[in-house]
Amino acid sequence: MTAATDHRDHSDHPGDDEGHGGERQGNEGHGDEGHRDGGHRDGGHARVDDAEETALLEVVNSTDADMEAGRDPGVDTDTAADSEGFWDDGLIARRVSAADEAQGHGQVVREPVAEPWTPPVTPLSYDRTLRSRLDALRELVGLSRTRLDSKTLAEAGRVLDAAAARRRLSGQHTVVAIAGATGSGKSQLFNALAGVAISETGVRRPTTAAPIACSWSDGAATLIDRLGIPGRLRRRPLQSPEAEAQLRGLVLVDLPDHDSAAVQHREQVDRILGLVDAVIWVVDPEKYADAVLHERYLRPMAGHAEVTFVVLNQIDRLPGEAADLVLDDLRRLLDEDGIALGEYGEPGANVLAVSALTGKGIGELREALGHFVAERGAAARRISADLDSAAARLWPVYANGQWAGLSEEARDEFADRLADAVGATAAGEAAERAWSRHANRACGTPWLRLWRWYQDLREPPTGRQAVRTYAEEEAAARQRVEQAVRTVAEQASGGLPGPWAQAVREAAVRGSQGLPEALDELAAAAGNPAGRPPRPGWWPLAVLAQASMTILQVIGGLWLLGQVIGFMSPNLGVPVLLMVIGIVGGPGIEWACKLAVRGPARRYGDEAERRLREAAAACGRTRVLDPVAAELLRYREVREQYVRVTGVGTTIG
Repeated sequence: MTAATDHRDHSDHPGDDEGHGGERQGNEGHGDEGHRDGGHRDGGHARVDDAEETALLEVVNSTDADMEAGRDPGVDTDTAADSEGFWDDGLIARRVSAADEAQGHGQVVREPVAEPWTPPVTPLSYDRTLRSRLDALRELVGLSRTRLDSKTLAEAGRVLDAAAARRRLSGQHTVVAIAGATGSGKSQLFNALAGVAISETGVRRPTTAAPIACSWSDGAATLIDRLGIPGRLRRRPLQSPEAEAQLRGLVLVDLPDHDSAAVQHREQVDRILGLVDAVIWVVDPEKYADAVLHERYLRPMAGHAEVTFVVLNQIDRLPGEAADLVLDDLRRLLDEDGIALGEYGEPGANVLAVSALTGKGIGELREALGHFVAERGAAARRISADLDSAAARLWPVYANGQWAGLSEEARDEFADRLADAVGATAAGEAAERAWSRHANRACGTPWLRLWRWYQDLREPPTGRQAVRTYAEEEAAARQRVEQAVRTVAEQASGGLPGPWAQAVREAAVRGSQGLPEALDELAAAAGNPAGRPPRPGWWPLAVLAQASMTILQVIGGLWLLGQVIGFMSPNLGVPVLLMVIGIVGGPGIEWACKLAVRGPARRYGDEAERRLREAAAACGRTRVLDPVAAELLRYREVREQYVRVTGVGTTIG
């Protein structure tokens, strides 16, 4: 066993050796200052003592030879002690001037040593699919910040930060945490995998108070820095070619108990579990069905099965076939938790039974870990699983129902409601009556015009009833507008998740402010166009015919009057005939005009109604439908991004 077994990664952190090899006093300066495991301190001392003793003998012999040759022994320092004084562990390079020690100075001088070579770190690389999903999640969060609270988006933000941070670090290493309950044998399994007693074990609970990292290869310092594990808690495993090749790239982290009575221990476990690439859950025959483990950790992380190991430890305590029975029951519980077990070649969690005490099953676990680490895909699978978990949590706020959007039928219905509220139908009917009345006045007899004028003079309108009716109609119209807005908002938000439905309703309410007043202005401007209604081509002929009938009546009457006063010779036939023609022809022409004006009057009223409906629809579209459509478009965009995050190629309708 070499000194490398109980040191952290010095090649990654050369400055961490300051407290271990600064000044040494004679043969008493070989202690590890409390940072090495007690069981390996003596071996380190023996190695250093032997090396220094050999160097000292060679220096003394060389000094005698130099004195015989007449050379100063203190000048030449390039002796065999330079080569023999190095620590042969590949991690620490120290050189001691044995000449000073031979001369009785008692002070070991540490000469400058070149910076240790650190292998280049290859950053982690994500495949195209994972990059696309991360980009979609980033876009999704950006589009949703104004619609969703920060608490809802917190998990998505954490995944993005974790993915970005992990991508900048080594892609040649896989960080695996060993987690479990009190007394499950985590530290014992950790030591068994490392091949050396690194993590303290014992009957005292909790034994592991802080996470300890063990790296099988150089270049993992930044990964361990991300976990917040200090240099004094970083170790290297037993150096053997077979173990080095099998687990190269592995960074193993021993965690405190997840059910520890110390709150800070549980906080450390939760924090590091969110940062590592994979987890080895260690359970024992007594607590493998613990509700805390399954409900707090295994069940919520069911989607992380591909980066999960579940190890049943202490099977040496189970007699006969009891280990197989317990392992089968453990598999059943994991299946109930929703964890895929990776059976029949399918991806899923690795479930193994081992005994860290006797070493049974450790080789199989090493082999499984070796294949797992050699694939170099754990980090990407962990990020992908985190994406799946974040997408599952965001499901209620993005895609929890069947959404159809705002249909054309709903738009037309909204326009019709606004038209009714503004009185488009009544305005069209009024325009039709006005056109008919104007035609009747133009084509009617003069005597009928005089009679209507006389009726208007006898019954002048007071205006009280008109004012009261207008106020009532205005209140009713405002209620109809509000009802139309509420209806279209409910139709547009139907099937949307809560936050987006609320955003659609708020947009509709904001647009409805001032809508009744705007509709009143449109009704005044577009309902009845300025000027007189247009006249058809036959209208002047009808007016001329009506004037002719009036002239005939006047001529016949004057003729009869002249006969009465003796001014003209008596002849009743002709004047009476003229008067009869005029009297009968005038109403006849008026009646014919009434029949003729029905079509043009109706078309005129329909045109007025159409203009008002279009104006009301345009006003409602600008103030209400466009903001609602903008919110629906935003939701469509975020839902498309959400589908990309889930990795499912579903087409949004």
